[in-house]
Amino acid sequence: MTRTGIGYDIHPFEIGRPLVLGGITIAHPQGKGLAGHSDADVLAHAIADALLGAAGKRDIGTYFPNTDPSIKNISSLVILKKAAEVIHSEGGKIINIDATVIAEEPKISSYVEAMRSALAEALNISITAVGLKATTNEGLGALGRGEGIAALATASLEMKEDLDPIL
Repeated sequence: MTRTGIGYDIHPFEIGRPLVLGGITIAHPQGKGLAGHSDADVLAHAIADALLGAAGKRDIGTYFPNTDPSIKNISSLVILKKAAEVIHSEGGKIINIDATVIAEEPKISSYVEAMRSALAEALNISITAVGLKATTNEGLGALGRGEGIAALATASLEMKEDLDPIL
């Protein structure tokens, strides 16, 4: 049975934090990173939520609550690995990921291949199964004003067929 999930995440900028997207540290022209309990990697978070949603599971906050001090500043690649483990433990297989980063800055085109590689490795899938794009918000809203970064992702899974018939 093929299933599809959607994930979305957004974080505001914070001065003095590293900017991590897709598991890769990126230089921001004004030295900004994203605020959050983990490394605040919106791209990895959106993908993890898309994967968990496709598997019919709860969001990443269920597995990695922002109230847990033991996971403060955790790498979001660990979160992705956990999402993949949940899927694999139920006999599922990740078919592909497609994601879009929405930000006015920084420009990420020179980092896209490294991000695809890091995401594919964390999920134990081929880099060809990871689509990644970037766009701006055309100056509109909080993202358009450069107040943060958002990401949107879809995930397709092949899952064992449900044993319970729909009545």
